[in-house]
Amino acid sequence: MNEIREKKVWWPDPPAIKEFVVKSPWIAEKHRAGQFVILRVSDNGERIPLTISDSNIEDGTINILFQEVGATTMALGRLNEGDKINDLTGPLGRPTHIEKYGTVVCVGGGIGVAPVHPIARALKASGNRVISILGARTRGILIYEDLMRKTSDEVRITTDDGTYGRHGFVTDELKEMIKSGMKIDLVVAIGPPIMMKMVCKVTEPYKIFTYASLNTIMVDGTGMCGACRVTVGGKTKFVCVDGPEFDGHQVDFDEMMARLRQYVEEEKIAREICQKNTCGVK
Repeated sequence: MNEIREKKVWWPDPPAIKEFVVKSPWIAEKHRAGQFVILRVSDNGERIPLTISDSNIEDGTINILFQEVGATTMALGRLNEGDKINDLTGPLGRPTHIEKYGTVVCVGGGIGVAPVHPIARALKASGNRVISILGARTRGILIYEDLMRKTSDEVRITTDDGTYGRHGFVTDELKEMIKSGMKIDLVVAIGPPIMMKMVCKVTEPYKIFTYASLNTIMVDGTGMCGACRVTVGGKTKFVCVDGPEFDGHQVDFDEMMARLRQYVEEEKIAREICQKNTCGVK
């Protein structure tokens, strides 16, 4: 259990992007699109949430993809095939509501493309026309393109620097699709908070329902600690048990982003310490 069966390095340069295939039969069996796990790398490590980007019931495995932006993800990235993740809890969160909507646009930014994958696949399996917009800073760090082409009717790509696909942002592509008169019944957005905020600003005037999958700070994953709280429609919600997906037009993204910045100095110190030693990984 919790053994890393395969390790893939999508992008080697800091902050590196890596993916693990982990042996976890129970989680693989119970996993539904949109759900996540919480893990600890070691006994004295912090708990972090990571969305399940794929699962295989026959093999009893789940896929988790992450970017080494903090001490814990750096420590996680130092594990190799055959190593075990200390603790792995899940699947957590409410699964994505899947039904036949019509035409669905799935928007993934950065490593947010990975959690979009099982959602797009489930929507496609339910008879929807799935158009995916994948965004990355540059071509080299674009992930899951082949997988998304298999689970989508159409894939559109944008890069900030213009090295691949459209030169611009995912919102530029989405705006053009809407203004062309395309009937869009649902938008799903996963990525950096500012990206999700801007996607919701694009769709709101047209009253296109938009799910945003939120990536708040989490500790226990059961709704007791309150670390993941967000304001949705003027009410306090807990991402771990009420989400992670919410009506993006109701989310207070500014408040959420402010809370994500509250431990910036502590995170910087933790990264510097981790860079000088093994991050608790032997």
